[in-house]
Amino acid sequence: MPTLEEFLRAHDIDAPRIEHPAVMTVEESNRLVPPLPAAKTKNLFLRDRKGRRHLLCTVPGNLAVDLGRLGVLLDTGSLGFASPERLQKHLGITPGCVSVLALFNDTEHAVEFVVDRTLWEAAALQAHPLVNTATVCLSHAGLERFLRATGHEARVIDFPARESVDQLTGPDAVDASPGS
Repeated sequence: MPTLEEFLRAHDIDAPRIEHPAVMTVEESNRLVPPLPAAKTKNLFLRDRKGRRHLLCTVPGNLAVDLGRLGVLLDTGSLGFASPERLQKHLGITPGCVSVLALFNDTEHAVEFVVDRTLWEAAALQAHPLVNTATVCLSHAGLERFLRATGHEARVIDFPARESVDQLTGPDAVDASPGS
C-alpha cells in the first residue's frame, strides 16, 4: 500500500506541508501552527450508540457542535465520541491525528464523512497528514479528488452549534489543530 504522500502525488493532489510541534487542541494549534492560507478545522470521530455507524465530522475550528441535535439531523440517534481503539481500527491513526486525510486508511468504507458547509465552500482547508506534527493545505479541488480516489462521499450539512461556548471534551473533540 502506498504512503499518504505517494497516494496524493499519484492522484495529482497538491498539499503543501508545514512541520510544527505536536498539537492536540484548537488552542495549541492557534499558538503553535503558523498562519496558513486555508480554513482551520476541528475533526470529531463519532459513533452511534450501538457502534454500528462511524462518522468523521469536519467543522470549523471554533465551532462547538451540539451532538444531540447532530444525531437527530443525521438520523443516527445518540452520538458519542469513538474510542481510541475504534479510531485505530477504522482510520489507522491515534488521537490527535484526526483529519479528512485519515479516510485514506478507511479501505472498507466503514466511516461516513460529514463536513460543514462553510468548509466545503472554502477555497482550501487545513488537515493533518496522519500525524499531528504537520499540517497540509488542501484545496477544494484537491479535497474532491481525494474523496473520489478513496471512494468516499462528502455529506455537506450546516452543523448545529451548541448554545454554550464551552469547548467539547473527549480525545478527538479537542483534536483540532489545523486539519485535526
